[in-house]
Order: sequence, then C-alpha cells, then structure tokens
Amino acid sequence: MGSTNFGNFDAFCRDSTLPVCNVLSENHNQTGGWGGCELRGIPLSNNRYLGNLGSILLCGIAIAVSLLLLLRSERKKAAVGRREMQLFLLGYIIIEICEIFTVGEFPLSGGVRVAFTGIHIGMIIATTWILLLNAVVGYQILDDGTPLSMGLMVISGAVLFIGTGYITLDTGYHWTNEFIPDPSDHYRNIALYVLYQLVPLIFLVAFFVLEAVLVLRILGEVRPMIYLVGAALLFAIGQIFNYVISPYICNGTAGKIDGALFETLFTLLSVVMIWVFWSSITEDDWPIASQPVSGYP
Repeated sequence: MGSTNFGNFDAFCRDSTLPVCNVLSENHNQTGGWGGCELRGIPLSNNRYLGNLGSILLCGIAIAVSLLLLLRSERKKAAVGRREMQLFLLGYIIIEICEIFTVGEFPLSGGVRVAFTGIHIGMIIATTWILLLNAVVGYQILDDGTPLSMGLMVISGAVLFIGTGYITLDTGYHWTNEFIPDPSDHYRNIALYVLYQLVPLIFLVAFFVLEAVLVLRILGEVRPMIYLVGAALLFAIGQIFNYVISPYICNGTAGKIDGALFETLFTLLSVVMIWVFWSSITEDDWPIASQPVSGYP
C-alpha cells in the first residue's frame, strides 16, 4: 500500500463489511454510498432490510462457545493464566455482542449504530492487547491471577478501550472537527486507520512470537505449535474472506451475504484454537508433588 493510500477507507468500505465504516459514512451504514455491492439480505416491512443474518447467527454461536470455554477454563485450577484467559474470552464475547449490531444489518438508527461501533472497535483494541498480555503472563514475570496481574491487565485495557472508543465516537458523532473524514479525500482517517487496521495486527503478531518462543525455547515442546499456527492461519483466512473475497460473494449471492459471515466463522475457530493451545501447555489440576510446580505440564 502506497503512502498516498495510507489512512484511506473508501476501497475497504466499498468491498467489505467493516464496523469502522459505520462512523465514516454520512448515513452511518456500512453498505450505503460506497459504490460496491449493497448487502440487502432479507427484506422487511417499510423498505427495510435485515442483512448479514448468517453473521448474526454465528455471533450468537460464538457467544455460546465462549461461555462454554469460560466454564472449561474454571475447571483448570492449576493452569497458568487461567483468569487472564477468561478475561480475554469476556472481551471476545463483548466484541461478538457488538458485532451483531455493527456488522449485522439491523434497521437501527444511525446514532445507536455509532454507539455500538465505538464499543466494538474499542473492545477489539483492548481484547487483542489482553491477548498479548496473556502471552507475557506465560513467562511468569508476575504471579498470574493475582490482583496486581489482573489489575494491570484491566487498567491498561480500559485505557485503550476509552481512548479508541472516544476517537471512534467523535468520528461518528462529530463532537469536534478533529476526526471528520472527507469523502473527497477517500474518507481518510489516520487515527482510526492506525487503531483499527494496524494496532490489533501488531498485538497479534507479538502474541504469536512470544508464545512461539515460550513453547519452543522454554518448554521445549513442538505439538502446541500446531494449535498456535492453526489459530494464526484460521484468523488469516477470515481476513482474506473479509477483505479480498467479500465482493465476489456479495455479487454472486445478489447481496444476500458477503465475506463478513466467513470472517466471523474463522475468527471464532481461531479463538477456539487459541484456547486449545493455552490448554495444551497448562495443567488441569495440581499434580501430587512435594515441591512447588510451575503450572506447565
């Protein structure tokens, strides 16, 4: 991507269903006015539509699966980073709740959609940051599950959530003139471009690298890398569907679905694989031993 395109959203919003597009377009609707395939979905009364029904249903499944993983995590009493992993899953649940209303095409008012979008994007930043900190917790620099460990994670995540949420809401509600995108300048918004497109990717890559070093160099294991690499590949496939294949799916189905459905699906599978990876390098219960244990098998 050339420097002249840095911060531009018009091509992304034309070809993909992204929550950030809700606060960039004048009508606060990601499918309207971008010049691409319009996601119409199921017709309702009064010329209204319910779009991305598949994504909405998958979000519901993702919430149920995450709750199940939360309960499964509770049983792993000796697992390193158990509370921290549960905090990540809670963040993902909030993201999926918001995605129902930001990616799903409900007949909502523009103001309500902007509010959900602010929470959604803020939680994406906070949750990927919490995931990165989960990798740091694995090195046991601080005792996991303690008020200090959890407090640092919650406070730092809250700072990122509030800062990102404010920028997103300011862009949509026009509280100031600082972040209003100019349609004639490709809807450029440097702040949201960095926060939405780049920062989560940096956090995810750092998580992968830290976990790979932990598994290969410290634990001396290879098998958990299968799950970690699988999580990365599943997430990447979801992004390819959302950013590259989406317009072809939308045009091929006459606007009934697009790549967002598959992005939701593969992101869910990636989260499940992350949990499986974490579970594979931790103990379920304290082994009977006379000396303290680290929590790793």
